[in-house]
Formats: sequence, C-alpha cells, structure tokens
Amino acid sequence: MAILSQSTTSFCPSFLSTRLTRFFPCHVTFCAPSLPNRLAVSSRLNSSQSPGAGGSLSPGNGDVPYELHHRYSRQCCQSGSRVFVTLPVKSVGRDGRVVRLKAMMFSLKALAAAGVEGVVVEIWWGLVERNGPRVYDWRGYEELFTMANKFGLKVRVVLAFHQHGTGPDDPNWIPLPLWVLDEIQKDVELAYCDRFGRRNIEYVSLGCDILPVLCGRSPIQVYADFMRDFRDNFRTLLGVIITGVQIGMGPGGELRYPSFSSQEPNLAWSRELGEFQCYDKYMLASLNASARNVGKREWGNGGPVGAGSLIQNPEHTDFFKNDGGSWNTPYGEFFLEWYSDMLLLHGERICREAETIFRGTEVHMSAKLASIHWHYITQSHPSELTAGYYNTFNRDGYLPFARLFSKYGFSMCCSCFEMQDEKMKKINPDGSPEGFLRQLLLVARLCDISLEGQNFSTNLDDGAFSQVLKMSRFYSDGIEKRPFSFNFVRMDKRFFESQNWERFTRFVRQMSDGNIFRARLNVASDVRLKTTAGMAEGGLLYHLYQHS
Repeated sequence: MAILSQSTTSFCPSFLSTRLTRFFPCHVTFCAPSLPNRLAVSSRLNSSQSPGAGGSLSPGNGDVPYELHHRYSRQCCQSGSRVFVTLPVKSVGRDGRVVRLKAMMFSLKALAAAGVEGVVVEIWWGLVERNGPRVYDWRGYEELFTMANKFGLKVRVVLAFHQHGTGPDDPNWIPLPLWVLDEIQKDVELAYCDRFGRRNIEYVSLGCDILPVLCGRSPIQVYADFMRDFRDNFRTLLGVIITGVQIGMGPGGELRYPSFSSQEPNLAWSRELGEFQCYDKYMLASLNASARNVGKREWGNGGPVGAGSLIQNPEHTDFFKNDGGSWNTPYGEFFLEWYSDMLLLHGERICREAETIFRGTEVHMSAKLASIHWHYITQSHPSELTAGYYNTFNRDGYLPFARLFSKYGFSMCCSCFEMQDEKMKKINPDGSPEGFLRQLLLVARLCDISLEGQNFSTNLDDGAFSQVLKMSRFYSDGIEKRPFSFNFVRMDKRFFESQNWERFTRFVRQMSDGNIFRARLNVASDVRLKTTAGMAEGGLLYHLYQHS
C-alpha cells in the first residue's frame, strides 16, 4: 500500500477493492520518528503499479521496496481545503452498536492514510431517542468517535431530526422516534400537508414549532433538549475531536419544506414543480392571521390556486408562468413572503437555541440549504418557491438565509458542487446547477460566512471532481481567503473500488494543495496495518457497504 506524496496519483490499497481477482499482502509500518517533524513510511508495493509515485520504481518480479519521508503537521494544513467523508447511513444500528465494527476500523484507517481531515457522522433522532421522550442512547456514536480519534480523524456530526428512506422495506429506513410517530397518529395535523391532502412525515411541521404537541414539549424544545444532552455527553470531545455540528432543520436535514421527493431526485430534476406545504391546521392558522393583518382575509384560506400539477411545464400554470403569472402580483408576493418568512423563523428558532447550547465549546456550527436548480433559468423559479426559497429572476431569496446564518455564526452547507450545466440540460433544459450554486456562493461571500460543499451523486468521474475544484475555488479564491471544506457523500461499496479510490485520493490531494499527509496515528508507538489475501477475500469492506 503506497502512501501518497505530493506527486503521486497511485494510492490504491488492494485490500479495499472488491473487484480485484488477485490480492497481494500489504504491510505498512508507521514508525515513531527520530526527529519531531519527519515520519518514515515503508511499504511493499506490487511492481505492476505505475511509476512516478514519489520514488523510483524499477521493474521486478514481485514486490519492490518503497520508502517515503514526509513533513507533517498534527494540525490542519494551512493552505487548501479540508475534505471530510460521510459515513454510511446505518453506521450505528438500532441496537445502539457500530455496524460491522472490524470493517469500519479498516475503513477509517484507509481514510486516515488517504489524508482526509475527518468523517461526517449522522446522528439520527429516530435512533437515539427512539423509544421515549428524553430517553437517549449515544453508545454507538461514542464508539464511532473513539475509533475516529484513534486514527487521528476529526468528526463532524449532523444532528438529523428527519426521517431517512422511503419506508420499512428500505434497508436504510430510519423513521422519526416511535413516540413522535404515535403523537402524529393522534394528531395528523403535526405532519405537513399539501392541497391534495397528502401528508408528509419526513419532518414535524414547522407550523407547530412552539406548541406543546410532543408529549408536553414543543418541537423546538425537543430539538433543544436533544442538542443539550448531546453536548453534555460529549463535552470533553467538543472542539477537540468533534469539530463541527450541523443542525438538521428540515427534510433531508435541509432548511426547507418537503415540497418534492427527497428520495427520488431524478423525478425532481425531470421538471417537478413541487407542492406548497401549508395545509395543516397550524400553517393555515398562521396564514389566516397574516392575511387579516394586511386586510385581505380572502388570502388566508390556503395556498395559491393555479399552481399546476406536480409534474408540469410552469408555462402551463396560472401561478408560475413567466408572463402574467400570479406569483408576480400583490397576492403572490404576500403569500410567498409569508411562506418563506415562516421557514426563516423556523431556522431562527433553531439557530438561537443551538448557539446558546454550544456557546463556548469551540465547535463550528452549520446548517444546510437545499440545492434546487431544476427551474433556475425560468423567471419564477417554481421548484425553489414551493421549497420555501422566495428566489426569482428579480429577487434574491437566499440572502436572508445567509444573513440568518451569519447572525448566529453558522457556516452554510449545500450540495451539487459536482454538477455541470452541460450535462444537466440534457435532462432538463430549464435547470442550471452552476447558476444556482454561483448565486449561493456569492451571498455566502457577501455575508462572510464559511462554506461546506457536498456532492449529490456518489458516481463521480474525473470531470465531476474537476467541477468540485472549480466551484470551490470560485468561492475561496481572492484577496481574502474564505474558509471552505468539502464533505464527500458518502462512503459506500463503490467508494473503495480501485478506480474510484484512486480518483478520490487524487482529489483530496488537489483540494489541500498537496499538503495531504498528516500524522493522525499515534506516532509514539509502532502502529501496523496488515492485510492478507484471506482478509480481503472475506470482503469485510464490501459487506459493510452492500446496503448503503
């Protein structure tokens, strides 16, 4: 197994590939250095690997010796951008234990050797507080944090207050806590509702944010109690091992309404307009009060009429069409402002609680906005409007969210960094992921907030990785260097396949300007990573991700 130098592109651990038919013994020794800032790494490479990997490789009939000396720092690199890797959805099982512990250990070792800064761990509300109010089980996550620390990896956590997956038949199904689902069953109005009466239980409706509807507590109080218990349980790790906390604020962890199917993104990209989620009684009560305040009681009876069906050309709708659409009338402006302001208020409530709870812990807080780009070149941007972002051709709908995050010291996270207009237009000519992302990056720069980028698809080729580099530099380059980091979503069975792994490690090096090697392991002792043909044939890593 080779350790990357600044010039190599051939880090390819054979024990991680599930498609190789031949496996070679690999022995890596991390030795305690004689000098404080040098680390000697010796390994045995198979001679079929390409030369130029930071040393001289001569043709031979077997393994060849290979040695590198790296300067390293136990701190973050001073230049470039840090890369994190999101762990599988079900890294922790319902029993509160790490899933496939041994495979996870070898995966974390590989990530550390590749030079990533750390891992992203989603902490699911539906697992931790599954059985009863204020009954928390952090055991599996504590075990994960300990493992990450062992290999010198930092941790970013995502406090996920939403459902994951499509249903019980989904291998990655994680519903809301059982006691919350019981409360929703008693009062279906706790779930979002569209004009057709369809309920969505991915996330509790923000219309009841401050009402005691969850066993005597409001949803905001429930989220705050969860955050507070997390802080108290992991206080000694905050700012040291756990360096970031992303607060989930809606479906998919994003601050938005569940206007489109987060489980079927290809359907959304095809032209999905989305549906306004304002028909539960709590949202309707707020809308009715706002309409009365402006002297237009008739505007408070529900969402816009003439918004069309879920999948329809916006030009064929009365509300969204470019010329004469009612989105651009006093009524449309009233409704869209109310709808977006409710989302902003929800974000404000959670940001305020989180800032108070984590104050003084030295963790970086963040929140995620949805990357909705499939009607970006139209005037009305319908799919953004239904998600709660009042963004049109003549109005910047993301600036208020960036100002909110800046107010509370939050970073902003968004995805689709790998997506290109040229490819997207073949699917949907109205879409523009690059145009959307540039707008979001500009408001982040304007409000001077840090940015966390993500990919949407896990099938990244060289062009996709190059696009990530391009868009990240669009944000971070300039006289004033702005902090940028990238969360790769996510580690799965394809991630460790030879070609994908080689692309990823090259990308990590490019993001960090070549300064990728850090002594994250305990250099005070001799740590050995041995892989054998037998272990590789056991397929530990493949089985870890086969359901991801």
